[in-house]
Amino acid sequence: MAELLRSLQDSQLVARFQRRCGLFPAPDEGPGENALGPAEGSARMLGLEHLAANHKGTGGPANGLRRVAAPQAYVQKYVVKNYFYYYLFRFSAAMGQEVFYITFLPFTHWNIDTYLSKRLVIVWVLVMYIGQVAKDILKWPRPLSPPVVKLEKRVIMEYGMPSTHAMAATTISFTLLISSMDRYQYPFVLGLMLAVLFSTLVCLSRLYTGMHTVLDVLGGVLMTAVLIVLTYPAWTLIDCLDLASPLFPVCAIVVPFFLSYNYPMSECYSPTRADTTTILASGAGMIIGFWINHFFQLVSEPAESLPVVQNIPPLTVDILVLSLARFVVGITLTLLVRQLARTLSLQVLYSWFKVVTRNKEARQRLEIEVPYKFVTYTSVGICATTFVPMLHRFLGLL
Repeated sequence: MAELLRSLQDSQLVARFQRRCGLFPAPDEGPGENALGPAEGSARMLGLEHLAANHKGTGGPANGLRRVAAPQAYVQKYVVKNYFYYYLFRFSAAMGQEVFYITFLPFTHWNIDTYLSKRLVIVWVLVMYIGQVAKDILKWPRPLSPPVVKLEKRVIMEYGMPSTHAMAATTISFTLLISSMDRYQYPFVLGLMLAVLFSTLVCLSRLYTGMHTVLDVLGGVLMTAVLIVLTYPAWTLIDCLDLASPLFPVCAIVVPFFLSYNYPMSECYSPTRADTTTILASGAGMIIGFWINHFFQLVSEPAESLPVVQNIPPLTVDILVLSLARFVVGITLTLLVRQLARTLSLQVLYSWFKVVTRNKEARQRLEIEVPYKFVTYTSVGICATTFVPMLHRFLGLL
């Protein structure tokens, strides 16, 4: 078993997959970020400096590392010999990033089913938070480069295990599948095939982009499966959670903000804390939006799951045009609110802490990064679930 786990964590396995898919390092590519060897290279990739020479015989890696500033992310040149796989996996990788969340989750609420949207958001936030925290607790490095070609720069400073892209894809696809079985009539095998296809594409994209080992991806999928099985009995209770008390919005803000502000500290800066705050804040905003809709009766309450399932309406040209109009109007307003909330929150925080405006390094400070991210994406969540549907109704799009 130990030998199997080591082989699944081997960077050479990822490199072979990239070569089979037509992705190669540039011929003139110099030593990569891990050219010093696995131990030294992994430490440098994570913003650590190896001091083994001064600490021989003093114990494990914890005795040979000290905290230093994170280096600049290494930009690697590469050669693409199969553009079909290149665009397929780059697109699939985007389905696990912010651009997908800020479009797909609201789209589900505006055009598909508010009941499914609410359940999906809550389960997604729970799974993603656990996955993000697990990264900074386990602290497993990403694949070594070389031999792996790394296509993404932003997350190169994060740890690897588990793959939160794999967790997000598995959560979204199988939560939708499980939750829709009792609401809509469709071939279950077809739904299962689509869920597996979506999850598989995202998982393989993490190998192709060189961001995760096979073990990272499998760990993310298995962790998600366990969380879905453990939380499934409580899904019905979760659906009614926002109806329990008029004080619920206070809890929906305080708890996620507390979790964001007390996120596990890393040896050096990485975007993990910012991403976690974005996830928690988006979920908090959407949940508060659901509560506002119910408490003030702004929209009709979605029907609960019934024994008699509904037929999926046929996709006509009129429905497609109406859905596209809702999406364009909704995403435009959401992006405007995102920009406004981001600008105002940063201005207030910069003024409060007496920081020079547009100081990118200052944004990474705990007391600035968490509040501005939280305010921005809580506003986005509330806008997407409350104000956008009101605008749809005003424009006659409902």
